[in-house]
Amino acid sequence: MATFASVSQETDGIVIVGGGLAGLFCALKLSPLPVTVMTATPLGEGASAWAQGGIAAAIGEGDTVEDHVADTLAAGAGLVDEQIAHLLASEAADRIHDLLAYGVPFDRDLEGKLKLSREAAHRARRIVRVGGDLAGKAIMQALASAVRATPSIRVIEGFSLADLKTREGRITGVVGRDTDGHRVSVAASAVVLATGGIGHLYAVTTNPVGSRGDGLAAAARAGAVIADPEFVQFHPTGIDIGRDPAPLATEALRGDGAILVNASGVRFMTALHPDAELAPRDIVARGVFSEITAGRGAFLDARAAIGAHFPDMFPTVYATCRAAGIDPVSEPIPVAPAAHYHMGGVWTDANGRTSLEGLWACGEVASTGAHGANRLASNSLLEAVVFGARVAADLQNRPAPAEHPLVDVSASISTKPADTARIRDLRQVMSRNVGVLREADGLSHALAYLRGLDRDASVSHDLKSMAEVGLLIAASALARTESRGGHERMDHPGTDAKQAVRTKITLEDARQMADKVATSVLEPAL
Repeated sequence: MATFASVSQETDGIVIVGGGLAGLFCALKLSPLPVTVMTATPLGEGASAWAQGGIAAAIGEGDTVEDHVADTLAAGAGLVDEQIAHLLASEAADRIHDLLAYGVPFDRDLEGKLKLSREAAHRARRIVRVGGDLAGKAIMQALASAVRATPSIRVIEGFSLADLKTREGRITGVVGRDTDGHRVSVAASAVVLATGGIGHLYAVTTNPVGSRGDGLAAAARAGAVIADPEFVQFHPTGIDIGRDPAPLATEALRGDGAILVNASGVRFMTALHPDAELAPRDIVARGVFSEITAGRGAFLDARAAIGAHFPDMFPTVYATCRAAGIDPVSEPIPVAPAAHYHMGGVWTDANGRTSLEGLWACGEVASTGAHGANRLASNSLLEAVVFGARVAADLQNRPAPAEHPLVDVSASISTKPADTARIRDLRQVMSRNVGVLREADGLSHALAYLRGLDRDASVSHDLKSMAEVGLLIAASALARTESRGGHERMDHPGTDAKQAVRTKITLEDARQMADKVATSVLEPAL
């Protein structure tokens, strides 16, 4: 790996911010063009490594691209861009072959064929997995090895993004800090954001601490158009054992027959949807949330469907449960909805271009229109590789970049304290008012609170960025006076056909909306 000091005299080029699946795949597809990947975590240890389910691809017998598109459209509740969904599904097989070539050890059956499983809202078994629930970790290990073996890719670890550099409306690089607090300025002919999601804005989340929207906030401050930020997917089965982040009980458990019951052993999803536990995630999350708020509790019961096979089929979930004193072979697993995936993000076209010249985005930080109002299970890793490849193809059609970007490291800069208590408060405000269930009063309180943080010059950069992302989510949620997909308004429970359009918003738009409602809100609802 390169160090900041060793690259301070080099010239302009392509910078990818983020070392998850989208970023590394994009870098590999750009080869042999020179590219620098800047990541906050050690190579291969980003949020993508936490993914358990797998990658959706219509490659099984009898399955079709059209069926995959239809399932994606149905899950997205009327807001999926059909052209983008078709790109996603039709390019899936090629991207699976790419991953195999990079050494990903996808599960195979006795005949050597890729083993496929089924997840919620898929009509067919089309999820390619590794070791049951180890897909993310195995994929990232394979890609990290491939990146290390690719001479054209330079990786710089320990970089935390603060802002995008701009000149005359064009993105010209990135600014951040290293682990020692030094200011790092990187010039670039093209910047690709692959910084992941926003789950850590919520008190209960499956996302790592770094998933707090740094890339989204930086793009928004630079003036980028943000799309669909109100649509946050809450995974129905975060394992409720008091850990932060909450461990995940993969959806594949329900795909293999595990059921949801309350403390009395009553199966509750059968009354809420024909597909019961395999209903779209937003419906299952609300079912689980309702049982918990009613005081009945919610549990994932795999005893009959999986039983003694649990340790072999789902080793990660099994180890997590055993560490918490739960034996999923013989006991139900306590679960709760957890912020899991952001359907919204920086608006991009089919090639990952944002509204700002010189800036591309891929992976969870981007909003391509592939997910609409509610992501179909295991389409997220697929989107990362499909659009990581499309970004790379688009960049390859531009004039060849210089060998590597210029990295300038200045003296240590003063950084405000981490604002731990205020970050905890923000996460509680988001969970209570902008979470699984929403209504106008709570959203207005959240906007007033977040705008106060946004205006407060004393807060840390990290807290300010979180407040900015929260503003975008809450403002868009208040403006959407209907319930659709992952966005559920208690005061507007129906779906309004007139609102079947994607949200497009800027940070300035969100601030103006917050200013309008702030005068009617005396204090935040904590």
